[in-house]
Amino acid sequence: MLSAHPFLQYSPFLSTTTRLLESKSKTKTFLSYKITPARFIICSSSVQSQKQDIVIVGAGIAGLATAVSLHRLGVESVVLEQAESLRTGGTSLTLFKNGWRVLDAVGVGDYLRTQFLEIQGMVIKTEDGRELRSFKFKEEDESQEVRAVERGILLETLANQLPPDTIRFSSKLAKIDRSGSGETLLKLTDGTQLYAKIVIGCDGIRSPIATWMGFSEPRYVGHCAFRGLAFYPDGQPFEPKVNYIYGRGVRAGYVPVSPTKVYWFVCYNSSTPGPKITDPSVLKKQTGELVKNWPQELLNIIDVTPDDTIIRTPLVDRWLWPNTSPSASTGRVVLVGDAWHPMTPNLGQGACCALEDAVVLARKLASAIKSEPTSVENALKSYETERWPRIFPLTIRANLVGTLLQLDNPLVCSVRNNIVIPKVVRLGPILEHTNFECEPLS
Repeated sequence: MLSAHPFLQYSPFLSTTTRLLESKSKTKTFLSYKITPARFIICSSSVQSQKQDIVIVGAGIAGLATAVSLHRLGVESVVLEQAESLRTGGTSLTLFKNGWRVLDAVGVGDYLRTQFLEIQGMVIKTEDGRELRSFKFKEEDESQEVRAVERGILLETLANQLPPDTIRFSSKLAKIDRSGSGETLLKLTDGTQLYAKIVIGCDGIRSPIATWMGFSEPRYVGHCAFRGLAFYPDGQPFEPKVNYIYGRGVRAGYVPVSPTKVYWFVCYNSSTPGPKITDPSVLKKQTGELVKNWPQELLNIIDVTPDDTIIRTPLVDRWLWPNTSPSASTGRVVLVGDAWHPMTPNLGQGACCALEDAVVLARKLASAIKSEPTSVENALKSYETERWPRIFPLTIRANLVGTLLQLDNPLVCSVRNNIVIPKVVRLGPILEHTNFECEPLS
Protein backbone atom coordinates (compact mmCIF):
# COMPACT_ATOMS: atom_id res chain seq x y z
CA MET A 1 0.00 0.00 0.00
CA LEU A 2 8.27 1.37 -3.17
CA SER A 3 11.59 2.65 -2.88
CA ALA A 4 12.53 6.28 -2.40
CA HIS A 5 15.33 7.88 -4.38
CA PRO A 6 16.49 11.49 -4.20
CA PHE A 7 16.20 13.37 -7.45
CA LEU A 8 15.69 16.81 -8.91
CA GLN A 9 13.05 15.87 -11.42
CA TYR A 10 10.96 12.75 -11.16
CA SER A 11 8.26 11.09 -13.23
CA PRO A 12 6.23 9.05 -10.73
CA PHE A 13 4.60 7.09 -13.52
CA LEU A 14 7.84 5.76 -14.99
CA SER A 15 7.39 2.23 -13.66
CA THR A 16 3.61 2.36 -13.93
CA THR A 17 3.79 3.43 -17.57
CA THR A 18 6.08 0.52 -18.32
CA ARG A 19 3.55 -1.90 -16.87
CA LEU A 20 0.70 -0.27 -18.72
CA LEU A 21 2.41 -0.50 -22.09
CA GLU A 22 2.46 -4.27 -21.71
CA SER A 23 -1.34 -4.27 -22.03
CA LYS A 24 -3.03 -2.82 -25.10
CA SER A 25 -6.28 -2.26 -23.24
CA LYS A 26 -4.53 -0.50 -20.41
CA THR A 27 -2.50 1.57 -22.85
CA LYS A 28 -5.70 2.85 -24.40
CA THR A 29 -7.05 3.83 -20.98
CA PHE A 30 -3.77 5.51 -20.11
CA LEU A 31 -3.67 7.50 -23.33
CA SER A 32 -7.31 8.49 -23.16
CA TYR A 33 -6.53 10.58 -20.11
CA LYS A 34 -3.54 12.22 -21.79
CA ILE A 35 -1.61 11.83 -18.54
CA THR A 36 1.91 13.20 -18.95
CA PRO A 37 4.81 12.61 -16.56
CA ALA A 38 4.85 15.14 -13.76
CA ARG A 39 8.10 16.81 -12.77
CA PHE A 40 8.83 17.92 -9.28
CA ILE A 41 11.47 20.17 -7.82
CA ILE A 42 13.42 19.80 -4.60
CA CYS A 43 14.01 23.00 -2.70
CA SER A 44 17.64 24.09 -2.51
CA SER A 45 19.33 24.49 0.83
CA SER A 46 19.84 28.25 0.37
CA VAL A 47 17.75 30.56 2.52
CA GLN A 48 15.03 32.26 0.55
CA SER A 49 11.67 33.98 1.02
CA GLN A 50 8.76 33.35 -1.28
CA LYS A 51 5.16 34.44 -1.60
CA GLN A 52 2.50 31.87 -2.53
CA ASP A 53 -1.24 32.07 -2.92
CA ILE A 54 -2.11 28.55 -1.71
CA VAL A 55 0.26 26.20 0.09
CA ILE A 56 -0.75 22.63 0.84
CA VAL A 57 1.35 20.93 3.52
CA GLY A 58 1.65 17.19 2.94
CA ALA A 59 1.68 15.10 -0.25
CA GLY A 60 -0.41 12.21 1.01
CA ILE A 61 -3.85 11.28 -0.22
CA ALA A 62 -5.55 14.36 1.29
CA GLY A 63 -2.90 16.79 0.05
CA LEU A 64 -2.66 15.48 -3.50
CA ALA A 65 -6.44 15.09 -3.86
CA THR A 66 -6.90 18.68 -2.71
CA ALA A 67 -4.24 19.96 -5.11
CA VAL A 68 -5.74 18.02 -8.03
CA SER A 69 -9.28 19.18 -7.19
CA LEU A 70 -8.17 22.81 -7.10
CA HIS A 71 -6.23 22.35 -10.33
CA ARG A 72 -9.33 20.95 -12.05
CA LEU A 73 -11.15 24.13 -10.98
CA GLY A 74 -8.43 26.40 -12.35
CA VAL A 75 -6.74 27.20 -9.05
CA GLU A 76 -3.05 26.35 -8.69
CA SER A 77 -1.22 25.54 -5.48
CA VAL A 78 2.15 24.49 -4.11
CA VAL A 79 2.44 21.21 -2.21
CA LEU A 80 5.15 20.84 0.44
CA GLU A 81 6.35 17.32 1.21
CA GLN A 82 9.00 16.67 3.84
CA ALA A 83 10.20 13.40 2.27
CA GLU A 84 12.61 13.24 -0.67
CA SER A 85 9.96 11.64 -2.90
CA LEU A 86 6.37 10.46 -2.79
CA ARG A 87 5.86 8.26 0.26
CA THR A 88 4.57 5.31 -1.71
CA GLY A 89 5.37 2.66 0.86
CA GLY A 90 2.79 0.79 2.88
CA THR A 91 0.11 -1.60 1.76
CA SER A 92 -3.32 -0.81 0.38
CA LEU A 93 -6.57 0.83 1.36
CA THR A 94 -10.17 -0.08 0.62
CA LEU A 95 -12.25 2.45 -1.29
CA PHE A 96 -16.03 2.22 -1.28
CA LYS A 97 -18.31 3.96 -3.75
CA ASN A 98 -17.97 7.37 -2.11
CA GLY A 99 -14.23 7.26 -2.69
CA TRP A 100 -14.73 6.22 -6.31
CA ARG A 101 -17.19 9.05 -6.89
CA VAL A 102 -14.48 11.50 -5.91
CA LEU A 103 -11.85 9.80 -8.06
CA ASP A 104 -14.27 9.98 -10.98
CA ALA A 105 -14.86 13.67 -10.27
CA VAL A 106 -11.14 14.46 -10.47
CA GLY A 107 -10.72 12.35 -13.59
CA VAL A 108 -8.69 9.32 -12.50
CA GLY A 109 -11.34 6.75 -11.53
CA ASP A 110 -11.41 4.79 -14.78
CA TYR A 111 -7.62 4.67 -15.00
CA LEU A 112 -7.37 3.16 -11.49
CA ARG A 113 -10.17 0.69 -12.17
CA THR A 114 -8.02 -0.96 -14.84
CA GLN A 115 -5.50 -1.99 -12.19
CA PHE A 116 -7.58 -3.18 -9.23
CA LEU A 117 -10.20 -5.88 -8.84
CA GLU A 118 -13.78 -5.04 -7.99
CA ILE A 119 -14.71 -6.82 -4.77
CA GLN A 120 -18.00 -8.69 -5.11
CA GLY A 121 -18.86 -9.35 -1.48
CA MET A 122 -17.64 -10.39 1.95
CA VAL A 123 -17.41 -13.54 4.04
CA ILE A 124 -17.19 -13.68 7.85
CA LYS A 125 -15.65 -16.69 9.58
CA THR A 126 -14.57 -17.73 13.06
CA GLU A 127 -10.97 -18.44 13.94
CA ASP A 128 -11.60 -22.17 13.48
CA GLY A 129 -12.79 -21.60 9.91
CA ARG A 130 -16.56 -21.84 10.44
CA GLU A 131 -18.48 -19.52 8.12
CA LEU A 132 -20.90 -17.20 9.93
CA ARG A 133 -22.29 -15.12 7.10
CA SER A 134 -21.66 -14.02 3.53
CA PHE A 135 -22.88 -10.98 1.62
CA LYS A 136 -22.87 -9.74 -1.96
CA PHE A 137 -22.45 -5.99 -2.23
CA LYS A 138 -24.61 -5.55 -5.33
CA GLU A 139 -27.50 -7.44 -3.69
CA GLU A 140 -27.43 -4.97 -0.81
CA ASP A 141 -26.81 -1.88 -2.96
CA GLU A 142 -26.66 -1.99 -6.75
CA SER A 143 -24.56 1.15 -6.89
CA GLN A 144 -21.94 -0.08 -4.44
CA GLU A 145 -18.35 -0.29 -5.67
CA VAL A 146 -15.53 -1.69 -3.55
CA ARG A 147 -11.89 -2.09 -4.54
CA ALA A 148 -8.68 -2.37 -2.56
CA VAL A 149 -6.14 0.05 -4.02
CA GLU A 150 -2.38 0.13 -3.54
CA ARG A 151 -1.57 3.34 -1.75
CA GLY A 152 1.55 3.98 -3.80
CA ILE A 153 -0.22 3.75 -7.13
CA LEU A 154 -3.02 6.02 -5.91
CA LEU A 155 -0.49 8.67 -4.88
CA GLU A 156 1.39 8.39 -8.17
CA THR A 157 -1.84 8.70 -10.12
CA LEU A 158 -2.90 11.86 -8.29
CA ALA A 159 0.57 13.39 -8.43
CA ASN A 160 0.76 12.89 -12.17
CA GLN A 161 -2.31 15.10 -12.66
CA LEU A 162 -0.49 18.16 -11.34
CA PRO A 163 1.53 20.71 -13.32
CA PRO A 164 5.33 20.39 -13.21
CA ASP A 165 7.01 21.63 -10.04
CA THR A 166 3.78 21.68 -8.03
CA ILE A 167 5.21 19.33 -5.40
CA ARG A 168 8.29 20.49 -3.53
CA PHE A 169 10.08 17.61 -1.86
CA SER A 170 12.53 17.82 1.05
CA SER A 171 10.37 20.66 2.36
CA LYS A 172 9.81 19.98 6.03
CA LEU A 173 7.81 22.47 8.07
CA ALA A 174 9.73 23.81 11.06
CA LYS A 175 7.37 26.55 12.23
CA ILE A 176 4.06 28.18 11.34
CA ASP A 177 3.16 31.70 12.41
CA ARG A 178 1.19 34.79 11.49
CA SER A 179 2.98 37.45 9.49
CA GLY A 180 2.55 41.16 9.98
CA SER A 181 0.85 41.45 6.58
CA GLY A 182 -1.91 39.01 7.51
CA GLU A 183 -0.41 36.13 5.59
CA THR A 184 0.71 32.88 7.17
CA LEU A 185 4.45 32.40 7.54
CA LEU A 186 5.75 28.89 6.97
CA LYS A 187 9.38 28.35 7.95
CA LEU A 188 11.04 25.22 6.57
CA THR A 189 13.95 23.36 8.10
CA ASP A 190 16.24 24.39 5.22
CA GLY A 191 15.68 28.05 6.07
CA THR A 192 13.15 28.80 3.34
CA GLN A 193 10.32 31.13 4.35
CA LEU A 194 6.97 31.00 2.58
CA TYR A 195 4.36 33.71 2.97
CA ALA A 196 1.06 32.09 2.05
CA LYS A 197 -2.34 33.68 1.57
CA ILE A 198 -4.03 30.31 2.24
CA VAL A 199 -2.58 27.26 4.01
CA ILE A 200 -4.19 23.82 3.79
CA GLY A 201 -2.91 21.35 6.39
CA CYS A 202 -2.87 17.81 5.00
CA ASP A 203 0.04 16.66 7.14
CA GLY A 204 -1.49 13.53 8.69
CA ILE A 205 -2.45 12.32 12.12
CA ARG A 206 0.57 13.95 13.84
CA SER A 207 -0.09 17.25 12.07
CA PRO A 208 2.07 20.14 13.34
CA ILE A 209 -0.48 22.51 11.83
CA ALA A 210 -3.30 20.90 13.83
CA THR A 211 -1.18 21.23 16.98
CA TRP A 212 -0.58 24.91 16.20
CA MET A 213 -4.34 25.35 15.82
CA GLY A 214 -4.94 23.89 19.28
CA PHE A 215 -5.96 20.31 18.51
CA SER A 216 -5.00 17.55 20.93
CA GLU A 217 -2.91 14.57 19.95
CA PRO A 218 -4.94 11.70 18.46
CA ARG A 219 -6.03 9.18 21.10
CA TYR A 220 -4.82 5.58 21.09
CA VAL A 221 -7.90 3.33 21.03
CA GLY A 222 -6.45 0.19 22.63
CA HIS A 223 -5.49 -1.97 19.67
CA CYS A 224 -2.83 -2.22 16.98
CA ALA A 225 -2.81 -3.67 13.49
CA PHE A 226 -0.28 -5.57 11.44
CA ARG A 227 -0.70 -5.09 7.70
CA GLY A 228 0.92 -6.59 4.65
CA LEU A 229 0.65 -7.07 0.90
CA ALA A 230 1.13 -10.67 -0.21
CA PHE A 231 2.57 -11.27 -3.66
CA TYR A 232 1.75 -14.20 -5.95
CA PRO A 233 3.92 -13.93 -9.11
CA ASP A 234 1.95 -16.68 -10.85
CA GLY A 235 -1.44 -15.28 -9.82
CA GLN A 236 -3.30 -15.19 -6.51
CA PRO A 237 -5.95 -17.92 -6.01
CA PHE A 238 -8.73 -16.05 -4.20
CA GLU A 239 -12.20 -14.95 -5.24
CA PRO A 240 -12.80 -11.17 -5.23
CA LYS A 241 -14.25 -11.05 -1.72
CA VAL A 242 -13.35 -9.46 1.57
CA ASN A 243 -12.64 -12.24 4.05
CA TYR A 244 -12.99 -11.49 7.76
CA ILE A 245 -11.96 -13.84 10.58
CA TYR A 246 -13.06 -13.04 14.13
CA GLY A 247 -11.44 -14.42 17.26
CA ARG A 248 -11.35 -13.27 20.88
CA GLY A 249 -9.49 -9.98 21.11
CA VAL A 250 -7.93 -10.66 17.73
CA ARG A 251 -9.37 -10.36 14.24
CA ALA A 252 -7.96 -10.64 10.77
CA GLY A 253 -8.97 -10.05 7.19
CA TYR A 254 -7.70 -10.34 3.65
CA VAL A 255 -8.87 -9.14 0.25
CA PRO A 256 -7.49 -9.54 -3.28
CA VAL A 257 -6.12 -6.29 -4.65
CA SER A 258 -5.03 -7.31 -8.14
CA PRO A 259 -4.39 -10.54 -10.07
CA THR A 260 -1.09 -10.94 -8.16
CA LYS A 261 -1.53 -9.18 -4.81
CA VAL A 262 -3.59 -9.74 -1.66
CA TYR A 263 -3.89 -7.22 1.18
CA TRP A 264 -4.24 -8.55 4.74
CA PHE A 265 -4.40 -7.27 8.32
CA VAL A 266 -4.31 -8.69 11.83
CA CYS A 267 -5.72 -6.48 14.61
CA TYR A 268 -5.06 -7.24 18.27
CA ASN A 269 -5.66 -5.71 21.69
CA SER A 270 -2.79 -4.02 23.49
CA SER A 271 -2.91 -1.79 26.55
CA THR A 272 -0.18 0.42 25.08
CA PRO A 273 1.03 1.09 21.55
CA GLY A 274 4.29 -0.62 22.46
CA PRO A 275 7.76 0.11 21.08
CA LYS A 276 8.23 0.95 17.42
CA ILE A 277 9.56 -2.07 15.55
CA THR A 278 11.17 -1.60 12.16
CA ASP A 279 12.63 -5.07 11.59
CA PRO A 280 10.18 -6.64 9.10
CA SER A 281 11.17 -10.19 9.99
CA VAL A 282 10.22 -9.51 13.63
CA LEU A 283 6.89 -8.04 12.53
CA LYS A 284 6.18 -11.08 10.39
CA LYS A 285 7.03 -13.44 13.24
CA GLN A 286 4.82 -11.57 15.71
CA THR A 287 1.92 -11.62 13.27
CA GLY A 288 2.24 -15.36 12.78
CA GLU A 289 2.25 -16.00 16.50
CA LEU A 290 -1.04 -14.13 16.93
CA VAL A 291 -2.90 -16.34 14.44
CA LYS A 292 -0.83 -19.53 14.47
CA ASN A 293 -3.85 -21.81 14.92
CA TRP A 294 -6.12 -19.94 12.51
CA PRO A 295 -7.19 -21.04 8.97
CA GLN A 296 -4.24 -22.17 6.89
CA GLU A 297 -5.11 -19.89 3.98
CA LEU A 298 -4.47 -16.85 6.19
CA LEU A 299 -1.14 -18.26 7.35
CA ASN A 300 -0.15 -18.94 3.75
CA ILE A 301 -0.96 -15.36 2.76
CA ILE A 302 1.24 -14.01 5.54
CA ASP A 303 3.99 -16.45 4.60
CA VAL A 304 4.23 -15.25 0.96
CA THR A 305 4.22 -11.58 1.96
CA PRO A 306 7.45 -9.73 1.15
CA ASP A 307 8.97 -8.57 4.42
CA ASP A 308 9.30 -4.97 3.27
CA THR A 309 5.52 -4.55 2.90
CA ILE A 310 4.69 -5.50 6.50
CA ILE A 311 3.92 -2.66 8.90
CA ARG A 312 2.54 -2.36 12.43
CA THR A 313 0.40 0.62 13.38
CA PRO A 314 -1.25 1.67 16.67
CA LEU A 315 -4.83 2.71 15.87
CA VAL A 316 -5.86 6.22 16.90
CA ASP A 317 -8.68 8.70 16.40
CA ARG A 318 -9.84 12.16 17.44
CA TRP A 319 -13.43 12.96 18.38
CA LEU A 320 -14.49 16.44 17.27
CA TRP A 321 -16.86 17.34 20.09
CA PRO A 322 -19.10 20.34 19.33
CA ASN A 323 -18.27 23.58 21.15
CA THR A 324 -15.13 22.07 22.70
CA SER A 325 -12.93 21.02 19.77
CA PRO A 326 -11.06 23.74 17.86
CA SER A 327 -12.44 24.85 14.52
CA ALA A 328 -11.18 23.17 11.34
CA SER A 329 -10.00 26.59 10.19
CA THR A 330 -8.46 29.65 11.76
CA GLY A 331 -8.13 32.69 9.57
CA ARG A 332 -7.00 31.30 6.23
CA VAL A 333 -5.50 28.09 7.58
CA VAL A 334 -7.62 24.94 7.27
CA LEU A 335 -7.25 21.20 7.90
CA VAL A 336 -8.15 18.29 5.60
CA GLY A 337 -8.22 14.52 6.13
CA ASP A 338 -6.32 12.84 8.97
CA ALA A 339 -4.86 16.15 10.11
CA TRP A 340 -8.38 17.15 11.16
CA HIS A 341 -10.28 13.92 11.82
CA PRO A 342 -8.12 10.80 12.20
CA MET A 343 -10.38 7.76 12.49
CA THR A 344 -9.87 4.03 12.94
CA PRO A 345 -10.07 1.89 9.78
CA ASN A 346 -13.02 -0.23 10.90
CA LEU A 347 -15.42 1.26 8.33
CA GLY A 348 -12.85 1.70 5.57
CA GLN A 349 -13.61 5.43 5.48
CA GLY A 350 -10.38 7.22 6.36
CA ALA A 351 -9.16 7.65 2.79
CA CYS A 352 -12.69 8.02 1.43
CA CYS A 353 -13.43 10.91 3.80
CA ALA A 354 -10.13 12.59 2.97
CA LEU A 355 -11.09 12.45 -0.71
CA GLU A 356 -14.52 13.88 0.11
CA ASP A 357 -12.92 16.69 2.12
CA ALA A 358 -10.69 17.55 -0.82
CA VAL A 359 -13.47 18.10 -3.37
CA VAL A 360 -15.79 19.91 -0.96
CA LEU A 361 -13.05 22.31 0.14
CA ALA A 362 -11.82 22.85 -3.42
CA ARG A 363 -15.26 23.79 -4.72
CA LYS A 364 -15.89 26.27 -1.92
CA LEU A 365 -12.41 27.76 -2.07
CA ALA A 366 -12.34 28.10 -5.86
CA SER A 367 -15.74 29.77 -5.85
CA ALA A 368 -14.66 32.24 -3.16
CA ILE A 369 -11.39 33.09 -4.88
CA LYS A 370 -13.03 33.70 -8.25
CA SER A 371 -15.98 35.67 -6.93
CA GLU A 372 -14.68 37.67 -3.99
CA PRO A 373 -11.32 36.92 -2.34
CA THR A 374 -12.45 38.48 0.93
CA SER A 375 -14.96 35.62 1.31
CA VAL A 376 -12.22 32.96 1.60
CA GLU A 377 -12.56 32.72 5.37
CA ASN A 378 -16.31 32.27 5.03
CA ALA A 379 -15.67 29.49 2.50
CA LEU A 380 -13.41 27.69 4.97
CA LYS A 381 -16.05 27.96 7.68
CA SER A 382 -18.68 26.69 5.24
CA TYR A 383 -16.45 23.69 4.49
CA GLU A 384 -16.34 22.83 8.18
CA THR A 385 -20.08 23.35 8.58
CA GLU A 386 -20.77 20.92 5.77
CA ARG A 387 -18.19 18.29 6.68
CA TRP A 388 -18.45 18.12 10.48
CA PRO A 389 -21.93 16.43 10.62
CA ARG A 390 -20.56 13.68 8.41
CA ILE A 391 -17.08 13.26 9.92
CA PHE A 392 -17.92 13.26 13.63
CA PRO A 393 -20.53 10.45 13.56
CA LEU A 394 -18.34 8.31 11.29
CA THR A 395 -15.39 8.68 13.65
CA ILE A 396 -17.48 7.53 16.61
CA ARG A 397 -19.08 4.72 14.64
CA ALA A 398 -15.73 3.41 13.42
CA ASN A 399 -14.43 3.44 16.98
CA LEU A 400 -17.46 1.57 18.37
CA VAL A 401 -17.36 -1.07 15.63
CA GLY A 402 -13.69 -1.72 16.37
CA THR A 403 -14.29 -1.87 20.10
CA LEU A 404 -17.10 -4.39 19.73
CA LEU A 405 -15.14 -6.59 17.35
CA GLN A 406 -12.09 -6.56 19.63
CA LEU A 407 -13.94 -7.76 22.75
CA ASP A 408 -12.40 -10.90 24.23
CA ASN A 409 -15.15 -11.95 26.65
CA PRO A 410 -16.12 -15.56 25.74
CA LEU A 411 -19.85 -15.02 26.30
CA VAL A 412 -19.94 -11.80 24.26
CA CYS A 413 -17.98 -13.44 21.44
CA SER A 414 -20.38 -16.37 21.45
CA VAL A 415 -23.40 -14.06 21.14
CA ARG A 416 -21.65 -12.17 18.35
CA ASN A 417 -20.81 -15.33 16.41
CA ASN A 418 -24.08 -17.22 16.91
CA ILE A 419 -26.73 -14.51 17.01
CA VAL A 420 -25.62 -11.01 15.98
CA ILE A 421 -23.68 -11.80 12.80
CA PRO A 422 -25.80 -14.70 11.47
CA LYS A 423 -29.25 -13.30 12.31
CA VAL A 424 -29.13 -9.57 13.05
CA VAL A 425 -26.57 -7.82 10.87
CA ARG A 426 -27.80 -6.25 7.62
CA LEU A 427 -25.15 -4.96 5.26
CA GLY A 428 -27.33 -2.38 3.49
CA PRO A 429 -27.86 -0.06 6.48
CA ILE A 430 -24.23 -0.56 7.53
CA LEU A 431 -23.05 0.85 4.19
CA GLU A 432 -25.43 3.81 4.03
CA HIS A 433 -22.55 6.12 4.94
CA THR A 434 -20.94 5.40 1.55
CA ASN A 435 -23.66 7.43 -0.20
CA PHE A 436 -21.99 10.60 -1.43
CA GLU A 437 -22.84 12.55 -4.55
CA CYS A 438 -19.98 14.21 -6.36
CA GLU A 439 -20.26 15.91 -9.73
CA PRO A 440 -17.18 16.12 -12.01
CA LEU A 441 -14.88 19.06 -11.37
CA SER A 442 -14.38 21.42 -14.30
